[in-house]
Amino acid sequence: MSDDRRVSDLLDDFQRNGLYGFERSKIETSMPASPAAIGKALRRLADKGRVKRLRKGFHVIIPVEYATQGIPPSDWFINDLMRSLDQPYYIGLLSAAALHGAAHQQVQQLQIVVPKQERPLKIPGLSIRFFRKKDFAATPLQHRKGHSGMLPVSTAEATSLDLVRYSRQIGGLDAILTVLSELAESMTPGNLATTAALESEIALVQRLGWLLDHLGRQSLADALHAALPASKFLPKAALDPDAPRTGTSTGNRWRILENTQPKADL
Repeated sequence: MSDDRRVSDLLDDFQRNGLYGFERSKIETSMPASPAAIGKALRRLADKGRVKRLRKGFHVIIPVEYATQGIPPSDWFINDLMRSLDQPYYIGLLSAAALHGAAHQQVQQLQIVVPKQERPLKIPGLSIRFFRKKDFAATPLQHRKGHSGMLPVSTAEATSLDLVRYSRQIGGLDAILTVLSELAESMTPGNLATTAALESEIALVQRLGWLLDHLGRQSLADALHAALPASKFLPKAALDPDAPRTGTSTGNRWRILENTQPKADL
């Protein structure tokens, strides 16, 4: 039997067991062939559209029904990929917002939050962007069922803070305000206050509170404000930390310098 056939038979076994993402070493320990021979077999199978290499040493099986797209949906293999990278992770930002029902702006990439920097992954049919978060372990998560297992996703409340945290990288405050207008439907005052209490960057809570007030989400904003220190102890924070510090903080309870006026695309 040829090496190609042996590897293909192993891929069939993987599929039968619900495994679509695998490390090359799993093939090497499962059949009596040299690493060079296995590498050649995998390249030939890739040329036939049977597998696709995502990263060095990591491949994804392409089921027949996804032959045209060239790769199955990310929830078929993302857990295996992140285990291969030896990184805990959660689905966050715009990808998490969409799972919570805030899909006004369709994101064309999977946005993943990790504790250590990881380079983006982009091939035809797949784009994954990684965001490094210092306080990764403090993020409240929930789990959603994916094709090959349960997937960690930031809660709606944690997602709202992350959106503000990474606003510059994902479209600016106008885009964030638009997403928040929908995401707020999935948030509760109690959960928001609890999540805010875990946040080490007080300025993010202040900015989120200002945005929620701006959207007229009174109960959410009130709960967030109650979780903050007394107003007189709050530092002043710019609404857009990357813009010039002009404008006023007069009249808002968040001590936010209104150096921009975001507008939701509703």
